[in-house]
Amino acid sequence: MKARVIYSLITILGLLLWTNLPGASAADFYDGKTLRFVVGSAPGGGYDTYTRMIARHMSRYIPGNPAAVVENMEGAGGLVAANFIYKRATPDGLTLAVFNNSNIVQKALGDPRINIDFQKLGWIGAPSVGAPMCMIMGFTGLKTLDDVLRSTKPLKMGANRAGTTGYDLPLILNQTLGTKFDVISGYTGTAKIRVALQAHEIEGFCSNWESMRVTARSMLDAKGDSKLIPFVMSDRWEDPEVKDLPLFKNVIKDPKKFAIFKAWANQMDFQRPLSFPPATPHERLEILRKALAEVLQDKALLEEAKKSKLVITYVSGERTAGLVKEILSMPADAKKSLAFLVRSQKG
Repeated sequence: MKARVIYSLITILGLLLWTNLPGASAADFYDGKTLRFVVGSAPGGGYDTYTRMIARHMSRYIPGNPAAVVENMEGAGGLVAANFIYKRATPDGLTLAVFNNSNIVQKALGDPRINIDFQKLGWIGAPSVGAPMCMIMGFTGLKTLDDVLRSTKPLKMGANRAGTTGYDLPLILNQTLGTKFDVISGYTGTAKIRVALQAHEIEGFCSNWESMRVTARSMLDAKGDSKLIPFVMSDRWEDPEVKDLPLFKNVIKDPKKFAIFKAWANQMDFQRPLSFPPATPHERLEILRKALAEVLQDKALLEEAKKSKLVITYVSGERTAGLVKEILSMPADAKKSLAFLVRSQKG
């Protein structure tokens, strides 16, 4: 009897050791499971749109082909989702988050509300890079950057919270170009901001063109007062709405002032990144990194992206982790130049 018990224990121990081997445990672990994608913004925006597309296709590249669900955990410009993945999510390789990585910039600038060590997250990678730009509604009577600069009254710009493009970029332009933007924050996503624009609650907002060209398409195609009009952006695109727009690098002529914009804009080198909780098993992180790299080359996903006019620019998990480290190591002079973003949010 004793020998039989010892044999059984040895067998169980052997099975446990085998299932923890990389590769051998992967299919066994993910088989029959559900992968949970937590999106830190409201449905209908760029973060939500990209994530849902990835979730629809990614399972095919994960051993065991787990099911996938997407959950919107909106609030505080993605900080609610970031806190969840850092502090509360189980680090088992089944829950990942997609939140606004401008929270990393705010952490670097000393935002006291962000108590997250972003370098401890398991960075899976990102599906895109950013192209920040600003837009104004037709009912304002303004159409160009020159019109905006000549405006004598403050223009109400919708935003989520400090640390998002919609909040930070208008304030940076006030500092560097002399615009008169009054940032109205508290919206939980770009979809909510679009509704506020249509209701004439606000007059414009700043976001990223790679998502706005899709999610705000009906407003970009509208006429008259209902039209959303881009007036300045970061990079040259061939889309007819923006192909001739002035670029930040050309209109912010003072090198010291442009350095302020550039220090903030470094976060655009990766957008909508996917991350695991701290202490997630490394082999599961590597499985998801490999799956993301493969799914972003998947023919069906790329056809869907093309049909939806979503731009795919893969950024690896290793590259994402390196960029996070660079942001958090921001030089003192860059921190000083952007300190007004944190001060304004305290106020």
